[in-house]
Amino acid sequence: MIRPARRSPAAVVSCVLATVLLLAACAAPPKVQTTLAEPGTVAGTPDPDAVAAGAAAGAPAGFEAYYGQLLEWTDCGSGFQCATADAPLSWQDAASGTIEVALKKAPARGNKVGSLLINPGGPGGSGVELVEGIDRFGGRLRDGFDIVGFDPRGVGRSTRVVCLDDAGLDEYLTASYPQDEEGLEEMAQNVREFGAACAQNTGALLGNVDTQSVARDLDMLRAVLGDPKLNYLGYSYGTDLGATYAGLFPDRVGRLVLDGAVDVTLGSDEIAEEQAVGFENALRAYVADCQDGPNCPLGGNVDTGLRQVRAMLDDALDHPIPTSGKREVTQSLAFYGVAVTLYDEGNWAILTEALTEVFQEGTGDTLLYLADFYNDRNSDGTFKSNSTEVFKAVGCLDDQAEEDLGKMRDLAGHIEQVAPTVGSFFAYSGLSCVDWPFPPVQDAYDVSAPGAAPIVVIGTTNDPATPYKWAEGLASTLQSGVLVTYEGEGHTAYGRSNQCIAGAVENYLVDGTVPRDGLTC
Repeated sequence: MIRPARRSPAAVVSCVLATVLLLAACAAPPKVQTTLAEPGTVAGTPDPDAVAAGAAAGAPAGFEAYYGQLLEWTDCGSGFQCATADAPLSWQDAASGTIEVALKKAPARGNKVGSLLINPGGPGGSGVELVEGIDRFGGRLRDGFDIVGFDPRGVGRSTRVVCLDDAGLDEYLTASYPQDEEGLEEMAQNVREFGAACAQNTGALLGNVDTQSVARDLDMLRAVLGDPKLNYLGYSYGTDLGATYAGLFPDRVGRLVLDGAVDVTLGSDEIAEEQAVGFENALRAYVADCQDGPNCPLGGNVDTGLRQVRAMLDDALDHPIPTSGKREVTQSLAFYGVAVTLYDEGNWAILTEALTEVFQEGTGDTLLYLADFYNDRNSDGTFKSNSTEVFKAVGCLDDQAEEDLGKMRDLAGHIEQVAPTVGSFFAYSGLSCVDWPFPPVQDAYDVSAPGAAPIVVIGTTNDPATPYKWAEGLASTLQSGVLVTYEGEGHTAYGRSNQCIAGAVENYLVDGTVPRDGLTC
């Protein structure tokens, strides 16, 4: 099956693993400016040995020095080591210039199997930060692998996408729009201005942060780390990245685990609809659980409780919810605050606290805290990451949804039918990339990854952000796909579910023992 480059979700809710970690605090990365080395410079002047090593590692013509570069690892605290790799600005032009990719690893504690590259999702999530949460990985992985997190091009500590200053980003995320002609035009205009700011402040990098480019970086990192094949654990959007890698380099697939899978055969409009249904189902499960316990602020049956949530979101459009401070909870912020708790059922109690404040006290302090956590916003108005900018930039390069307004209206009506509580927040995704400064990447590859080693695909049955059917779709699309199911709530499974999932993942990655296709945990 030949398709263009895989698209990222264009809907409101991004898929970043950090949000499932029971609202744990995230360290703020340092501000790194977008700087490019002069064309042709790779870790200084490449020597013939580096070029020869890169050629032996499978580098494409003209990029041998990147594949043959030597990393300088330095201790960076708490047993971690850090390094910076050089990558080409464009994998289509070896003379385009050089960008930086930041890496952080937890060295293997025992007999080393190899390197395990990891990605938390997004697009826009930091692999450097993910490896810092090393305790989520089982002891067998920590013993057998150098676990290596990297910030993909455009993200965090790597050469990064830069769009708005903190105040501008705050205004962008706070804005809410009625879905009438005037509101939709205001939304479109804000997207145009956002894109123009990204182009001005980021430059040519903005057109080179697509998933295929990151997958090519991934292969370069494989070679630089000294692995003949890629061992990889990707969550959420990281499954899109992993599947893209498999399609581009099927013969270099080692042991891949794709958890919280994205169906690579779907377009943005289908993703928007199915993700809306996923969050609707997760919210329904929350309401049922809330009403079964004491002190639930949602009365009546589950449908009544869902209508109460919808009414709160509707009212916030014209009457933002006050807080104890100067800020208010707009409709967009209210939705973020609800949505973020649905990534893990361990967060449902704080959603109950937030809704109790709104319905009984008329205030939104907890809801605002949740929205800020989702958006990586600090209490002082600064932002911990550039995940919002990267999510937009990658999504608009990987695919752009239907832009015909009439068709968007029809789709919006359908989405609201199948997801009446939250569907409107996933509608009009075609406006999310209107007049984007760079066109989508259209390079084709075989998404079935013929000849690849077994690829383990994990789906959670009531995952809101990556619905279970996507895991079924990805496992079916990949010729060597092996489907593993976690029966439960929340986003992704490994590191937050049970020993059955942990055993399946670790036995495969460490020992190469392929789990039974159709295994249910």
